Amino acid sequence: MQPALFDSSIYITALRRGDDAALALRRSAADAPLWLSAVVLEELYAGAADRDRQVVERLERDFNRAKRILVPNLSDWTQAGRVLARLAAEYHYEQIGQGRLTNDALIAMSAGRLGIRVITANERDFSRLAEFRSFQWQVTLSLTHLRR
Repeated sequence: MQPALFDSSIYITALRRGDDAALALRRSAADAPLWLSAVVLEELYAGAADRDRQVVERLERDFNRAKRILVPNLSDWTQAGRVLARLAAEYHYEQIGQGRLTNDALIAMSAGRLGIRVITANERDFSRLAEFRSFQWQVTLSLTHLRR
């Protein structure tokens, strides 16, 4: 089964439902190796309420222990810059629009490099990124669709 990772949008939805939902996400992809993007981890720490910080720390610890944290490399950064420049030209994005997409571009480029499927609730941004760089992704609007 193809490895997968959840975008921040999925973890944020789960955290809003409670600690158990966020930690249960790991079981929802039981038949596929699940990865955690370092970019997603950064976003989770940056936005975590005090009550959610322990869950984020546990996610980091567990994925680090399993050696499944995906860290963007130099190529991912340069590919992200190229894709953002093309996207800005095509859709007339200003710097703010490009900046907003930087993290998603890094997630997409690094996942694409290793053939990891990105699961997200953010269809608009990932569909636009996919126009300029091929990577596997899917949209889910509900956590119930992730459980088998």
